[in-house]
Amino acid sequence: MIVRHFLDWVRTAPAGKRAEATSALARAYLYSELLPDDLAAAEGAMLMLLDDPSPLVRRALADALAASPSAPPAIVLALAADQPQIAAPVLTLSPLFVDADLVDAVATGGAAAQAAIASRPGLPRSVAAAIAEVGTAESCLVLLENGAAEIAPFSIDRIGERYGHLAAIRETLLARDDIAAATRLTLVAKLSETLAGFVTEREWLDADRALRVAREACEKATVTLAADTPTTEVRPLIRHLRASGQLTAGLILRALLSGNVVLFEEALAELADMPVTRVSGFVHDRGNAGLRALFERAGLPPSSYPAFKEAIEAMREGGFVGEPGGAARLKRRMIERVLTRCEDEIGDELAPLLTLLRRFATEAAREEARLFCDEMADEGFESAPESAAA
Repeated sequence: MIVRHFLDWVRTAPAGKRAEATSALARAYLYSELLPDDLAAAEGAMLMLLDDPSPLVRRALADALAASPSAPPAIVLALAADQPQIAAPVLTLSPLFVDADLVDAVATGGAAAQAAIASRPGLPRSVAAAIAEVGTAESCLVLLENGAAEIAPFSIDRIGERYGHLAAIRETLLARDDIAAATRLTLVAKLSETLAGFVTEREWLDADRALRVAREACEKATVTLAADTPTTEVRPLIRHLRASGQLTAGLILRALLSGNVVLFEEALAELADMPVTRVSGFVHDRGNAGLRALFERAGLPPSSYPAFKEAIEAMREGGFVGEPGGAARLKRRMIERVLTRCEDEIGDELAPLLTLLRRFATEAAREEARLFCDEMADEGFESAPESAAA
């Protein structure tokens, strides 16, 4: 009887009053001890309210039913297909949706629906994967910021591939401690591409130089990142570099001249398709016959062999001892030795190698100067309180 009076009244009541009454009806359905006939009548009334012309009424219905497991499924599904501001509460909170429902909603819904689903507590991996694959940048950002979502590593990689050029997503990804080294490199590469495009558009640098600077920055970041990567994760990183075309002779030489022997040996092992233990034997053996064969099997440019040979010989003689910067920075004395030996070689084919080595030498000298100045500044800061006390 009460529901019948409600239906008579709702036909002429203002939208705001209808919304208030709709919210009260939905709460009564969920939490009051209604008789079966009254429950059926209330459900029928809510079904009718799905056609109410005012979005205020339908939003009130969505807000009241969104989080309840006792809400009528047919009404919840209908609300999820309504306007974005009406669908958002149920897509965010309703426990009635199975994973397949949510995946379908991600595929067919708009940006608001995807963002609402991405914010769901305990979002399962399958739905997160759907958002990573077809979701908007906004929904992917919401997903990454959802600490309760289950996100598979491949979904994180996919978001990085699609939206790593966007600062908000890139910074959010880099702040996570569960992303692979290869994903971090993908983000660094996208940042470098963005910066190269920016300075080219501004005409601060010509395109070729901007791309070279970006490439060298990526190589430097790769060696730095690899230095902090566990040995067991270096080979997947190498495979990513190879697949993306970044595993160049210049990068491998940079790794060796930085003292990152693990990255150097793993790269050769990957390119030569040999066990890394065997590669390590060739590298550390005093003879160079096996090293030349290894170098040729890896397919590295023959013109770069003199630099690798000299660097390996210097390494065998303890060339990294006393050099600052760990395995992440170019070693100045090592580079100068290799450069001096290579300058004695005759042949125009060595010109690109010498140019690369000179750039390495300049970078190493500047980095060494920065380290020296930082140490001087730290010493001055530490001694300042003592001077003041005196």
